[in-house]
Amino acid sequence: MTMQSLLKMTLIFTLTVIIMGAYTRLEDAGLGCPDWPGCYGHLTVPDEAHELAKADQLFPGHEVEPQKAWLEMIHRYIAGTLGLLVLWILILCLRSRDYPNKLPIFISALIIFQALLGMWTVTMKLMPIVVMSHLLGGFTLISLLLLLYLRTRPLRIPGGDPQARRLAPLALLGLTVLVLQILLGGWTSSNYAALACTQLPVCEGDWFDNLQLAKAFSPFQGDHPSFEFGVLDYHTRMTIHVTHRFGALLTAALLLFLAFKLWHKSRSHILKQSAMLLVIVLALQIALGISNVVMHLPLGIAVAHNVGAALLLLTIVFINYALWRKA
Repeated sequence: MTMQSLLKMTLIFTLTVIIMGAYTRLEDAGLGCPDWPGCYGHLTVPDEAHELAKADQLFPGHEVEPQKAWLEMIHRYIAGTLGLLVLWILILCLRSRDYPNKLPIFISALIIFQALLGMWTVTMKLMPIVVMSHLLGGFTLISLLLLLYLRTRPLRIPGGDPQARRLAPLALLGLTVLVLQILLGGWTSSNYAALACTQLPVCEGDWFDNLQLAKAFSPFQGDHPSFEFGVLDYHTRMTIHVTHRFGALLTAALLLFLAFKLWHKSRSHILKQSAMLLVIVLALQIALGISNVVMHLPLGIAVAHNVGAALLLLTIVFINYALWRKA
């Protein structure tokens, strides 16, 4: 298998892990297994009588819910396979002078840290700051894998397209704002604030006078037996939700401006295609966000919203790579 084929497969696995992570979280299965890396002391979900008896002995008060437990374990199996793929990439890169070395080492370190965050997500009972960090780690991982893939294949833009390259600072700003918006989305999800507002375009009631900004974005929420289903009051969750909405407006406006400028300034076909792709993915993401509110967070659309964020990030990463690369 060539390096490019291996990286493509790893990118697909990473996106699958992101999808499964979102699905597991939205199905409230993040604590389907109360231990890590196994499930109730087993490598699979216990279902035999003696296994269930052992699970009850090890974790009294916890009832084995097979559907949630299997979701959690499938997510772990896929993540473990992804770790092996990253290790394979690292070995190939270290053994060849044709590939980068530093980036694969960093990616490998990141996936180890991701595993730790996965463990802490369970052991710290879905503490929002840990859940959000785990989500951000997944998005960072897929972005770095895309960068590594791009660095293993030549990207040729005829003439270098100097007019378009002047948009590099704007593209970097767009990437920064998008990452902050993804963080807001992760914070909204991990605090179960996605349905804190059910009206459009603004929140119902006297929302402006009830904003709790300091409390909403404090990483420390006290000691609780579990953070499942959230521990914040309504006004605090509403604040998080409203901030995510305003962040979406700002992000959309900036990325649309970037796409417009890129379309008009670039001469190369690949950059024009990137601008068009940015508009399409952004429009889809906005539609999914609105649908989540109007339709009260249906599972399929909520998962698709996470996927849309990943695709949007990959598009912006590619645009930045194309504009900032050495001519």
